[in-house]
Parts: sequence; structure tokens; C-alpha cells
Amino acid sequence: MRKISLFIATSLDGYIAKPNDDLSFLKHVEKEGEDYGYAEFVATIDTLIIGRKTYDYVLEEIGSSHYDNGDRDVYVITRTERPQVGRTIFYTGDITALVKRLKSEEGKNIYCDGGAEVINELLSHDLIDDIIISVVPVLLGNGTRLFKDGRPEHILEFVEVRTFETGLTQLHYKRKK
Repeated sequence: MRKISLFIATSLDGYIAKPNDDLSFLKHVEKEGEDYGYAEFVATIDTLIIGRKTYDYVLEEIGSSHYDNGDRDVYVITRTERPQVGRTIFYTGDITALVKRLKSEEGKNIYCDGGAEVINELLSHDLIDDIIISVVPVLLGNGTRLFKDGRPEHILEFVEVRTFETGLTQLHYKRKK
């Protein structure tokens, strides 16, 4: 069975975006030639699940090829129906059913890149297997929280921690069964 991994960055105080879905705080740790293990990670996946707000931001800032490179299926979770573009599917159905179906299919692993609503929905149904969080050394004070209140408790097992020259710390946990 395929597993689903969360690979995301957060501020030290737990925000994945500033107000107005602003991800500019990530620029604090940009460094030429450093991808914080991203290329190694995406080599293990062939499917991506992402919220529409995060997708739109990355589309504007980086471009569509960041997600849809022709080698993987991209499911953008949205409330508004849109036609498929390349391998990017705008999904308006039940995310739990989608993830259960994808996990049962053959293939590489599945990458969840946010946003918070998607992450918390998957956590509430115990569907995330690995959590890799890159902590950016900044206190934002406001914005979109990574983890929302009201979801069930999850016991995690430590896998590893990595530190980088920029001050970014990357935590890797897996779901304890």
C-alpha cells in the first residue's frame, strides 16, 4: 500500500502562511544550491495532493511545472469545478475517498503539500503516514496555522532531524500504529 507524506515548511510559531496566504517568509532560508532534501523526497512520489490556495500561490510565484512536470498526477483540492490541465486534476469530491483510493492503487508514494484545510482533513481521518516539517527560524505571530484545533490526537514515532546552515531544522516523524 502506498503511503502519504506531508512535506511542508512552517514558522517556528506554527504558521504555514502569513495573512493573505503569503508564503514570502520562506525566502528567509533560500540558499543557492540548497533544496532541503526536496529533490530526494519528490523522487519517491508520483502523486501530489494540494489545496487550491497553495496551488494558486505556487502557480503565480514559480509556475505550473513545479507541480505538473509530466511525471506525476496532481490533485488540486477545490470547491470550484475546473477542467483538467495536463496531469493536474481539480478535484471537488470527498478527499477522504480520494486518498483511500489512491493509497490502494499501485505506484510510488503520495505527497501532500498543504494547505492547512487539506492537511487537517487528512489528519482527522488518520490518513497521513509520514510528517516532514521544515521549521523556518522566524516568528510570524499571525497567519494560517499548520495544525488546527479539534482533530484527534496522533502518536508519532521519531525518524530523524536534520539541521542546515540557514537555521532551518527539518523534523521527520511517522505515524505510530
